[in-house]
Amino acid sequence: MASSWSSSPDYAGFWPRAAAFLIDWLIALVIAVPIMVVGFGLRRVSLDPAEHSWDLLSFIVIVAVVIGFWRYCGATPGKLALGLKIVDAATGNPPSLWRLVLRFAGYFVSALPLYLGFLWIAIDRRKQGWHDKIARTIVINSED
Repeated sequence: MASSWSSSPDYAGFWPRAAAFLIDWLIALVIAVPIMVVGFGLRRVSLDPAEHSWDLLSFIVIVAVVIGFWRYCGATPGKLALGLKIVDAATGNPPSLWRLVLRFAGYFVSALPLYLGFLWIAIDRRKQGWHDKIARTIVINSED
């Protein structure tokens, strides 16, 4: 167990995590839309899935950026802005790369049944979404 780990961590709840997601989404939108307009032209920026020629590349970039932030910063920019951090549930240390990949894959499990796995954060004792449970991670309010 890490020396800075307390027996009862300060779990980050549903609303701070939802706010962090909103910040991340807005940042991604501000960065992604201009890149799409420059790279594909204005006519390619569409909500119609049939118009998206960049879906696979975009998905790969998003996965790499999100997991990179988790790995090297302990959180996405939205979580960092709100003082939240992803840690291993058992030790309080940074999760392994494998756990972070598993956590990202768990997002699909959390989203599949009407986002119930994300809403679960609001009622769970340790404020874990299903993706956190799958990867054995928690999100805490960090002192840093």
